Amino acid sequence: MEAELKWLDDPEVFRVNQLPAHSDHRFYRDQEEAALEKSSYVQNLNGRWGFKFSKNPMERPVDFYKLDFDRNDFGEIEVPSEIELSNFAQINYTNITMPWTGKIYRRPAYTLGDNKEEGSFSQGQDNTVGSYVRHFTLAEGLKNHDVHVVFEGVERAMYVWLNGHFIGYAEDSFTPSEFDLTPYLVDGDNLLAVEVYKHATSSWIEDQDMFRFSGIFRDVNLVAQPSIHVQDLKIDARVADDMKTGSLGLVLKMVGQPGSVQVEVADQTGAAVLNRQLNADGNWTMAPVQLVGIHLWDNHHPYLYQLTLTVRDATGRVVEVIPYQFGFRRVEIDQDKVLRLNGKRLIINGVNRHEWNCHRGRAVTIEDMHTDLGIFKENNINAVRTSHYPDQIPWYYLCDREGIYMMAENNLESHATWQKFGQDEPSYNVPGSLPQWKEAVVDRARSNYETFKNHTAILFWSVGNESYAGEDILAMNNYYKEVDDTRPVHYEGVVHTKEYRD
Repeated sequence: MEAELKWLDDPEVFRVNQLPAHSDHRFYRDQEEAALEKSSYVQNLNGRWGFKFSKNPMERPVDFYKLDFDRNDFGEIEVPSEIELSNFAQINYTNITMPWTGKIYRRPAYTLGDNKEEGSFSQGQDNTVGSYVRHFTLAEGLKNHDVHVVFEGVERAMYVWLNGHFIGYAEDSFTPSEFDLTPYLVDGDNLLAVEVYKHATSSWIEDQDMFRFSGIFRDVNLVAQPSIHVQDLKIDARVADDMKTGSLGLVLKMVGQPGSVQVEVADQTGAAVLNRQLNADGNWTMAPVQLVGIHLWDNHHPYLYQLTLTVRDATGRVVEVIPYQFGFRRVEIDQDKVLRLNGKRLIINGVNRHEWNCHRGRAVTIEDMHTDLGIFKENNINAVRTSHYPDQIPWYYLCDREGIYMMAENNLESHATWQKFGQDEPSYNVPGSLPQWKEAVVDRARSNYETFKNHTAILFWSVGNESYAGEDILAMNNYYKEVDDTRPVHYEGVVHTKEYRD
């Protein structure tokens, strides 16, 4: 399969060879690695990458990913970073309007009849391109395993090659994009190439009120798959009406050879709450187990239990250890429309939060996150909305531990397509009710849910921000309700279609 530039113009092509989203659990080779939180299954590729900036697709080095390509005129760029803040391009900020408004005529594909807007971005004079290359040799811990590459965040559309072979394509800027590199890995030196476009059809639905950047702005990792691997983990922790009894269920998606999984749950004192060992072959479900006298999680007492999964092969050898902290809490809206947490009325003193550092843009660090949490505590802030896209994964773990209530928002805003000069005028609104845009936005909801579903801090899902209305947004709402009956779903734009209110 070859990469095609026309995908940039097509809302129905938003992922090619990208692996399905899954839970954000970390996995280690043994208990010692888990205790140190350093996995030999992971090889980080952050650092200096070879880089070439082009003003538009026509000027890009088309064959830069090939092994024999002459890259003598390439410079370097730090990964993660924003291209615009690395002195390669002009920064720009817009609220409602698109960055090209008043300069280039564009309309979203299929909003004006069957017009596909071919060439809109693939031949866009304003569509800057970043060509990235990174040489690497597999670390010892990754050899003799299937190996994936995980891009935690890339704005806005990217093509990936390994050793001259096309690997895949992805658009969603703010959720992980994972690809299988295994067929094309070689012993010794490997060449990973990534082509990043500032604009694609996804630009229409990533019109958040913010600085407009592009580039690889979050971590890049190589990840080895153990011989038996928990590909996805779902923790189902519920609270009974007495607010003292809990139930814990698990759903695991296993890949690889047959083996066994030991399930251990401990409280904060280290005392065992649950210990079971079961055979693991394919998908596996642990029926809910009743637990009496549980500690509840809330902002004042963010009590977390420690789940540990120990995966063994057929010989009994440990091949994977997965630690995950979770809490018991119950969120609901009662018959009087009162929001309650653990049976008590919940008062939210929250904020909208962009990921932001004045020097690095959205390439934020753990230190930046701790700074924000300190500001939260100083101002008695107890809740955060990830406006208007999924944040870096560590932020969700920190909110679990610090007791910060979360509204986990999907990566969606299309403000410019329905509001012009301060007036509601949805003549070319997307996603609207257009079938060509539906799967792209539902896929974003799916990625948001699958990645973050186990975080106790998340009390609400949000389908997005300021994207008007339509059947496609309703489909996102329905998706969340189908997969999760424990959390309310939010969308501020429901005011435009009150008939969609629950």
